[in-house]
Amino acid sequence: AVVDVAIQDYVADVASELTYQNKSQISTEILFVFPLSPHMAIYSFQACSEDAKVQAMLQDEAQQLHKTTGSWENLEYLQDQSEYGGEVFACFLGTLSPGREVVVNLRYVQELPREPDGAAHFVLSPTLHPYRKHYVFTLYSAMFLHAASNCLTGKLPYSLLLTASLQSSRGVANVQANFALTTLTYTAQDCSTAQISLTGSPPSQHDLEMWVYFGDPSAVSAVVEKGDPEAPPGSLLGDPMVLVTLAPSIPEAVPGQPQSREFIFLLDSTFLDNAQVPLQSRDQDGEEWDSLLFLLKSLPLGCYFNIYCYGETSVGIYPQSVEYTQDNLNEAMQHIPSTSSSLGDTNLLGTLHSIYNTPHPHRHMRQLFIFMDGLPPDKEAIVAEVCHHCNSHRCFSFCFSEDSAALATALARETGGEATYIPSDNSMTAVVLKCLKQALKPAAEGISLSWDMPCGLEVEVLGGTPQFIFQGQHSLLYAQIHGQTQDVTVDKGVMTLQYSLDGQDVTHTIEFPLCPKGDGRLAGHRLAARCLLKRLLPEAASGSGDEPRHHAVEISLTSGIFCPLTSYVGIRTPQRITWYQGLLALLSTRQSLVPCQIIELRGSHKVSSCYPMSIWVPPGWLTAVCASWLALCRLTHGIASLPQQGPCSKEFLLSTISGPWITEAIAECQNLFALQNVDGSWALSSGLASALEVDEFEIKGKVPGVV
Repeated sequence: AVVDVAIQDYVADVASELTYQNKSQISTEILFVFPLSPHMAIYSFQACSEDAKVQAMLQDEAQQLHKTTGSWENLEYLQDQSEYGGEVFACFLGTLSPGREVVVNLRYVQELPREPDGAAHFVLSPTLHPYRKHYVFTLYSAMFLHAASNCLTGKLPYSLLLTASLQSSRGVANVQANFALTTLTYTAQDCSTAQISLTGSPPSQHDLEMWVYFGDPSAVSAVVEKGDPEAPPGSLLGDPMVLVTLAPSIPEAVPGQPQSREFIFLLDSTFLDNAQVPLQSRDQDGEEWDSLLFLLKSLPLGCYFNIYCYGETSVGIYPQSVEYTQDNLNEAMQHIPSTSSSLGDTNLLGTLHSIYNTPHPHRHMRQLFIFMDGLPPDKEAIVAEVCHHCNSHRCFSFCFSEDSAALATALARETGGEATYIPSDNSMTAVVLKCLKQALKPAAEGISLSWDMPCGLEVEVLGGTPQFIFQGQHSLLYAQIHGQTQDVTVDKGVMTLQYSLDGQDVTHTIEFPLCPKGDGRLAGHRLAARCLLKRLLPEAASGSGDEPRHHAVEISLTSGIFCPLTSYVGIRTPQRITWYQGLLALLSTRQSLVPCQIIELRGSHKVSSCYPMSIWVPPGWLTAVCASWLALCRLTHGIASLPQQGPCSKEFLLSTISGPWITEAIAECQNLFALQNVDGSWALSSGLASALEVDEFEIKGKVPGVV
């Protein structure tokens, strides 16, 4: 395999050429399978052998200009039998004779995740480095294009030539990898471009990973990528594109400071059945424990909240979110049904419509906690609706069935949240607290961008600007430059970023050259097309007119980026031309169609990102509660007064444990925590005495008098 990687900040373009040889003694059918990560998009595929060439082409799904026949059973088997879930690109390449070769050319683009230290993390697709089998099954007389290392010698049955070109306006500072690299070679004096390559044989035990470090890991940058000279001016591919990276430095939150957050909880029938909500109005002793109560009482002071039971109605308990106080919490708990008996059909889409049409408190970042069981029938519309509002909120999704795992993952991924699969024998308490910790991270809010461009030029941010960026996250924006400059002496533009951090206004001014750069691979343009398609799909699916749909199809076909409104078709052209005479010369018999499409593998939730391989528990919270418990218990054994301390802090630190079971120590504190007020205090009552296993009158007798 020959792989050429081009990395520009947090954007990567990968061009690969893979050569496969049939070393068996019989002819074999070939099915090429390429797993797709959530932030990856193929834009070119072609396979050539001595006999034929197969090229993947996009077509309008509605027109169905080309249809394939036969050979679909391989794709259906792949979809049903693979234990790995997620999307894959699959294309049937035909039959390969013994000793013959097929050469596959594949190109794709992807957004790279940002590590906490600011590095861009690149992982080579397993198909390009197949050190192990990723589809552990075979078909009779069919071969999937993968390879595995010899378990006896540890040697790989293939070679790999990997080169990478790196570019950043902040400068390329360093590169680390889990494989041997050549020395980093700079190709520009300002260290803005560099090259590096794999040296020696690739490792046979793990994926190839690379971390690229830039001059300023927490910074704001803008670089212009030139357009396609063959594309018409004014089109998506024709005009220059500004690749904007927003990674502001966000310090840790100040302890005890009010949290400007809005938490909205969406509960379905299964959550209510599994949680067995013990309403305080029905059970003043609080002897039953439930994860919802745990979560609600862990919210920070100063936030706003609301609860939707979306199997019952699409309207929240409150018309709009209210301030988090003890009285509001008690009132909300009284309106939650104890079981699902009063709930109707699941209407998650209608509930989301209602939430998005409800204004949120000023400068309070909205975050949804969605609990779901079965898969709603309108899942595509749900994802489209969430994507349409992805800049204004985050989703934390919790699913109770494998059917809804893919939907939960999609909602969290598109909004920068997290998704978790919760099996029936798993406690939700530690899981939801882990997500709550992420939701409480400090953030830059009220983000806005302004542009100062030469006369005649204007900038359009495709997909909009996010309203906030949380600590440890970054945002990639694609802004297109339209028009023609009227002042050729001005060769620079200015971008101004403004946001609020802990109530203080912050401004970044970035000056960037307007001279377009790039290698002509248009990675930024193609990812911009992918971003724009996400924004257009909700409008196209709503049936509000033909224009959004036509626009989306046009973008997909011109950029080569797949979308639900288009589909792949494999066009097979024989390499050996047979010359016909007479009437046969009038027939177009050379080209044929083969199965080629993106399919969703059902797989197993245990290998998806939604399944928690480790569960988080709050030992910091546990220590605080146990200390309070011991202090109250000591009160009943002769201690005249409690030590004078400040307000109880409800912050906690989280650590990992292996296994999905809640600790016994937390279980012992459940009743005590159920009685705790939102400000961290307890009211002296018979319920508290029962939780402490002491006599209520004995406690009251040893409470110090008013000082």
